[in-house]
Amino acid sequence: MSDTNKDLLTEKEQQEMLSRYDKESAYRQNPGKWGWVISFLAISLTVFHVWRAFPQTGGPLVYLIQGSVHLGTAMGLIFLLYPFRRSGMKKVGVPWYDVVLAFLSMSSVYYIIFRYDWITGPARVLGFGTLDIIVATIGIILLLEATRRAVGLPIIVIASLAILYGLYGTNIPYFGHGGFDWAGLSRRLFFTSDAIFGTPIQISSTYIYLFLFFGVMLTKTGVGQYFNDLAFGATGRFTGGTAKAAVAASALQGTVTGSSVANTVASGSFTIPMMKRARFRPEFAAAAEASASTGGQIMPPIMGAAAFIMAEYVSSVSYSDIIIIGIIPAILYFTSVFMGTHFEAKRYGITGLPKSELPSLKGLSKKLDLLLPLVVIVSMLVNGFTPTYAALAGIGTAFLVSFFRKETRMGPSDIIDALEQGARIALPVIAACATAGIIVGIVVFTGLGGKIAGGLLALAGDNLFLLMFFTMIACILLGMGLPTTANYVVTASMAAPALIAYGVPDIAAHFFVFYFGIVADITPPVCLAAYAGSGIAKANPMRAGVTAFKLAIAGFIIPYVFVYNPALLLQDADVLTVILLLITAVLGMAAVSATMMNYFVYSFKWYERLLLLLSGLMLIYPENLMIELSGLGLFLLIGFLQHFRKKRDQKESSAA
Repeated sequence: MSDTNKDLLTEKEQQEMLSRYDKESAYRQNPGKWGWVISFLAISLTVFHVWRAFPQTGGPLVYLIQGSVHLGTAMGLIFLLYPFRRSGMKKVGVPWYDVVLAFLSMSSVYYIIFRYDWITGPARVLGFGTLDIIVATIGIILLLEATRRAVGLPIIVIASLAILYGLYGTNIPYFGHGGFDWAGLSRRLFFTSDAIFGTPIQISSTYIYLFLFFGVMLTKTGVGQYFNDLAFGATGRFTGGTAKAAVAASALQGTVTGSSVANTVASGSFTIPMMKRARFRPEFAAAAEASASTGGQIMPPIMGAAAFIMAEYVSSVSYSDIIIIGIIPAILYFTSVFMGTHFEAKRYGITGLPKSELPSLKGLSKKLDLLLPLVVIVSMLVNGFTPTYAALAGIGTAFLVSFFRKETRMGPSDIIDALEQGARIALPVIAACATAGIIVGIVVFTGLGGKIAGGLLALAGDNLFLLMFFTMIACILLGMGLPTTANYVVTASMAAPALIAYGVPDIAAHFFVFYFGIVADITPPVCLAAYAGSGIAKANPMRAGVTAFKLAIAGFIIPYVFVYNPALLLQDADVLTVILLLITAVLGMAAVSATMMNYFVYSFKWYERLLLLLSGLMLIYPENLMIELSGLGLFLLIGFLQHFRKKRDQKESSAA
């Protein structure tokens, strides 16, 4: 690669960018004397999860004990790492009150471990005592504060409103069904598997944590940089090569990072300056990286943490099924983004990189062993092994692969650092899962989910398109304030049931809310991934957000398509049908993307742009062969018209 590195962000600058746009990364840089306590707790937490994953140890503990170790330790770490205000990030040391809160939060959750026999036995018959309710109250309040620090305020507002509904919901017309007293509500929230320790935290405490640690191990072996080099080697020489390489690299990196903003900063610190040097507009460079990084969460084989929870919510599918089901939607999404970069490059005459600035494909082929951990984990999942065993095998393989070359070989200090980073990266996910559990628990306790589903159906007037539209708006609005995992957990409990009640297949309904929770990161006006990219590109944030929305337009169309035609999710479809659907959908995405970028074979006349958009929607439209054929004809007609007009203009220009 070129040695021109003056525009690249340093590690310190990357961290500052992350902390500005990503609440999850706004932690203390120098905890002082408490650093060793943080390291001890973090390393212990990772070791605990790896140890309990081995079948020889009996596997994970019972849900309340496993979850208590998981959540209690995480809350302690959050209070030690995340300051009360963002301004406290650069202060040295940890204030005394945060130390008190850390150990108080750990004690309140660990209380469940020490009183487990009482909580699951006599207390259910004799009733919970005053001490139990006090501990539950402290635990819930501290969980909300820990989540505010590590994740952000919006999820706390929603959780607090949910608690208020649980206490006073009977006074709300139509939706009223709450009315618990605090003793009963706090007990159900804190001491059962229906809320804080419900499905999200159970999944987080078993294999989500392990997969996050697997991502850390891949980073240690240099897989992230290898993905970048592989993408640039494969696409860098073509038209708009830097942008296409950025899209490909982010798609690959997204399989192991699971965060839109983190992926944007990690990849974008390298790719965005290169796109700008290639003459891409700063807004476009930021948007291309943000849209591709956001799509990384829907990219098999290792999708975002929400995908693991989906496998539990939809009883008819396993996680390995979700990997396969997610392939076609991911192809269509990245086709749209990839084609958008192509049309933008064509419009401005941006060529590829010279061979001297590209990685050697021969050199890249010598590092194929770096992909071995991914191969192992995918093959195990597809062959029916549990995600826990697959993650464990992937971690072990990544560790072994690190010894294949000197620069990635892990010594004792590297292993300790990886164990600590495994916990740090998991903290926001743990907090979000636990707090989302409060929301879901109250939705279930009070029957609010059924009320909301009924309300959506009534509002839509039994019109499926309107029902999907209202659901999309709800997912995007929640996604502006909630991380993807929490967004999915909430919408899967409140919005997806409305789609299912209408007759939409379970997996299509859950994929629908999953997709829109993710693309919220690039939906103006609050599009954090685009904002992070604009910070690197020194571009206008809102323009970057609008451009990212245009590039990722497929993410807003595809969910509608697979609800109308579940064959795109490989549901009840033969191979020939899937192939034909994929071909027409890809052409349709190309047409829509060209329309968004305002360039196809040549510059548009206004009516050509309108007709090409129409042809794209017709090609994407499911289960109507005549409409799709008409769309194909229109697509070819616009292409030929522009081709001949381009030739004519070039001839006239040469003659002049």
